Amino acid sequence: MTANWPKVRLREVLIPVTRAESVLAMSRYGMLGAHWYARGLYTKNVLLGSEIQAPKVFRVEAGDFVYNRLFAWKGSFALATNENDGCYVSNEFPCFSVVAERLLGKYLWLYFSREAAWDEALGLSTGGTPTSRNRLKEERFLELEIPLPPLNEQRRIVARIEELSAKIKEARGLRLAISEESNALKAKVLSAVFDTLMNQHPARRFNDVCQVVRGGSPRPAGSSAYYDGPIPFLKVADLTNDNNKYVTTYTSTIKRAGLSHTRLVEPLTLMLTNSGATLGVPKICMFETTFNDGIQAFLGLPNNISKEYLYYFFASRTRWFRDTAARGQGQPNLNTDMVKTMSFPCPPLPEQRRVVEYLDGLQAKVDTLKKHQEETSKELDAIMPSILSKAFAGEL
Repeated sequence: MTANWPKVRLREVLIPVTRAESVLAMSRYGMLGAHWYARGLYTKNVLLGSEIQAPKVFRVEAGDFVYNRLFAWKGSFALATNENDGCYVSNEFPCFSVVAERLLGKYLWLYFSREAAWDEALGLSTGGTPTSRNRLKEERFLELEIPLPPLNEQRRIVARIEELSAKIKEARGLRLAISEESNALKAKVLSAVFDTLMNQHPARRFNDVCQVVRGGSPRPAGSSAYYDGPIPFLKVADLTNDNNKYVTTYTSTIKRAGLSHTRLVEPLTLMLTNSGATLGVPKICMFETTFNDGIQAFLGLPNNISKEYLYYFFASRTRWFRDTAARGQGQPNLNTDMVKTMSFPCPPLPEQRRVVEYLDGLQAKVDTLKKHQEETSKELDAIMPSILSKAFAGEL
């Protein structure tokens, strides 16, 4: 049954505090920001007074209730912790001390952790459009009413929410561990498969069976003379934005004038990312395309070598590429000559197809597990808002 708690205006339980300090040029100030969605205060930067334009800053103490006028509608409400004690905020962050005889700071913070409270803050904010210019002024904030049970009940509610939150966090940790374990198992199986094949079948080098080429980019990047035309132009992100075997979409295009500055390849071309943090990712491109110099392509592969088989071979070496092959370079990079001379096991085509079928089955199981994990994650995301809604309706 819903509790019949009295409602009180915030001005009855919060006291505005202003600990203004004149900014000194050679003093350092830890300046705080407030995360959206009631996720707490954080040290945004540490500045010398000479780097601060305002003449005054405002000191925060542990236990203060703080919000950002500009983003109250985004849930920028927080309870200052010991870590925030002695840091500073700008004049856009009103601070309040909590009347401890009537209100628990954590109870109030949890109340303002609800989307319904953020919507209420938006309704009271002024400034017009765009919404980002809206400000929730202190006068209006303090007129807000909250349900206020006795302190003992507030403590019980806070303790219950924290207990359930800990269980949700534990469930998230287990979900993440399962996902990491499945990825590790897949990588281990891939490595074991190709290590075994290397011992059982003759090795071939890539420059003996195909042409390994690197893409190129028309310069200057984004020039209207070269870009936004009818021809697909792949970038590294197009290959690394998912775990699929095939590339089926693109985000950039070039004009015919740009063709002389890059490479055009036919559909079903095997590719490999060769630079940056996401190097060593293979894909098979399903359409005719050009591509930038962060990608290598394998041209002219003979019919007795399966591209899907080589896709899995490169996938088995992704970690090695990143940890070993590109080590010691400022920007991680796979040298094209190194890839050309790289060896791979080359069993007969029927054996290659059996390997692909086995690894496709493994990938399907991993994908199914990840889908279940994503569904579980969405369910977990929905639990806390429901808990908070019930808590402040007196139903928890």
